[in-house]
Amino acid sequence: MRKTRPWVMLLLALISGTLAATLALRYLRQQPTPLLAAEPAKVNLVVAAHALPVGGIVRNEDVKTIPYPGNTLPPGFVSNPSDVVGRGVLTAVAENEPLLTTKLAGMDAGGGLPILIKDGMRAVSVRVDEVVGVAGFVLPGTRSDVILTLPQNKEYGRPESTTKTILQNIVTLAAGQILQHDKEGKPLSVTVVTLLVTPEQAELLALASKEGQIQLALRNTLDTTSVVTQGAKAEQLSLVAPPKGSVEPKAPRPRFIPRPSENPPPTVIEGYRGGERTLTTFRNNP
Repeated sequence: MRKTRPWVMLLLALISGTLAATLALRYLRQQPTPLLAAEPAKVNLVVAAHALPVGGIVRNEDVKTIPYPGNTLPPGFVSNPSDVVGRGVLTAVAENEPLLTTKLAGMDAGGGLPILIKDGMRAVSVRVDEVVGVAGFVLPGTRSDVILTLPQNKEYGRPESTTKTILQNIVTLAAGQILQHDKEGKPLSVTVVTLLVTPEQAELLALASKEGQIQLALRNTLDTTSVVTQGAKAEQLSLVAPPKGSVEPKAPRPRFIPRPSENPPPTVIEGYRGGERTLTTFRNNP
């Protein structure tokens, strides 16, 4: 049997590979080219031209429009600036943030504090100082507890001063300053904090402001848990008794210092002269 030469086999392999590659390339060229996905249409999105505070009225210069992909629009978006101009801001808006309908009041609601008051709630303002207002950290949007301190009044069953938390988790709507005059007629700056409360809480807060002294306790915005407290009385501020088994330190014993005598004894000096002993006496005057 005649053997096939190696170079012949190699040539046949090259011819077969070239033929297969040619057929595959021809097949791919005959296939239709897939079309690129159509670019989604863009719409105008109304955003804030700069930061907008709570309670403000949106003006023409406060907004601008930017192109935005139509298939990723946020819920409540606005595309026409005229739909937001003149409406009040319910939630603070950052620069370039979309002006959503959920962040704005109705067209005829106006602006200012009234639009921030929810249905069934009331806004009550109380005067505070740096201590009551937690050194200026009680700002709009923060939450606080209201603490009331009542003075001693035996007629009302208060034999001593009492402090108690009367309201918890109260939202601050506004915090600012007003100008008053003191007893001498001099201008005096007084901080006013406006709290969002229910009608019942409004009555309690008004009475507390008149009958005692209130103070705000700032709390974590995410902490909405109510805590039951027993209150504090003046007697709790007394000195704590020492623990059992402890020994109180003894007072040092007084030192006895003799008083000078009215007739002090005389002073006697002994001397020697030529082998003769002499005694000289001196009287000490008192």
